[in-house]
Amino acid sequence: MVILLSVTLLDKAGRQVAWVLGVPICNIQISVKSTKIRKITIESNRSFMKNKRHNYEYDVDVESQTAPANVVRLVGQNKQVLEIGCGPGSITKILKDQNGCEITGLELDPEAIEKVTSYCTQVFQADLNSSEWPKLLDGFGKFDVVVAADVLEHLYDPWTTLRRMVPLLKDDGYLVISLPHVGHAAVMSCLFNGDFQYGNWGLLDKTHIRFFCLKNIDDLFAQAELKIIEVAYVTKPAEETEFAEDWLKLPAFVKKALASAPHSNIYQVVVKAVPLNFDGNPIRLAPIFHNAHKKASLLAVLKRLVGACMGARLKRQVRSVLNLVKIKV
Repeated sequence: MVILLSVTLLDKAGRQVAWVLGVPICNIQISVKSTKIRKITIESNRSFMKNKRHNYEYDVDVESQTAPANVVRLVGQNKQVLEIGCGPGSITKILKDQNGCEITGLELDPEAIEKVTSYCTQVFQADLNSSEWPKLLDGFGKFDVVVAADVLEHLYDPWTTLRRMVPLLKDDGYLVISLPHVGHAAVMSCLFNGDFQYGNWGLLDKTHIRFFCLKNIDDLFAQAELKIIEVAYVTKPAEETEFAEDWLKLPAFVKKALASAPHSNIYQVVVKAVPLNFDGNPIRLAPIFHNAHKKASLLAVLKRLVGACMGARLKRQVRSVLNLVKIKV
C-alpha cells in the first residue's frame, strides 16, 4: 500500500531545500548526516489534501460586486442556511464568520466536504442529480435561506432540483441563487470564431451541463412557482473575461455588433426569490420587447455588419438602387 506523503527538508534559516511527493511508506529511508538540515517534516496524504487548494476554492472580497459577494449580501445576518453544493466552503466560511449564520451543507465531492466541514453545523454527502437528496434533511426542520451558488448549471435537471428546494423554506424564507449568463458577448465571440472553449472554470466550465440566458432564468423560477424580488447583475467587459484572446481576434465591426446586443456584458446573475404567495413585487430579468422593436434592433445590427464590409463607393451604389424602390437606409 502506498500512502501519499510530502517530505520537506528545511535548513537552519528555514528555507526549503528538498521536497519529495508520492513516497511509498514502506520504503521511506531518510538519512541526514549534514548539520545543515534543521528540521524534517513528514505530512500524511490526509493533511496534504486538506491544505491543497480545491478547484472551486477562492477568496471572497465582500466589498466587491462579484457573484459570491452578492450572495453573501442577499443571504443576510444570523440566518439558518442550507447551502446546496457548498463546495470547499469559499462562501460558507464568510456566512459563518462574518454573517453569523449557521449552515447545513450538501456536497458531493469528498475533498470539498473535508474542507467545508469546519464551517458547517452538519454536512451531508448528496448527489443533487438523484431524487433522494431531500430525504437527507428529514427531521432537521426548515431554513431561513436556501443557497445554491453556481450549482444549477451543473445538474441534468435544474428545474426539478429548484422545485425541490421550495418545501425546505420556513414561512418567511427565501432562496439565493447565482447562475452564469451564457448570453455574454465573450461566449458569442467563441461561437463566431468556431471554438466553444470549455475550461476548468468560468462561463464554459467543462462541468456545466445547462446554460441560461436571462429569459431562461425567468422561466426557471416561474416553473418552480417562484418570483424574483431582488437581483444583482455581475458585469464584465469581454476583454476582461477568460475569452479575451478570442474576443481580440474579432474584427472591430463584429465586436461592436456583438457588444450592442442586450445584456451582452452580464457575466453572472444573483437573485433572491420567494414563493409566489409571499410578499414582494416580482422582477422580470428579460424585458419584454415588442416585435417591432426586435425587428428594428435586428435590422440595425445587420446594417452595421453589412455596412462595415462595404467601401464608400459601393455604399453609394447600393443606396441609389434602394432609393429607386423607395427603401431608405
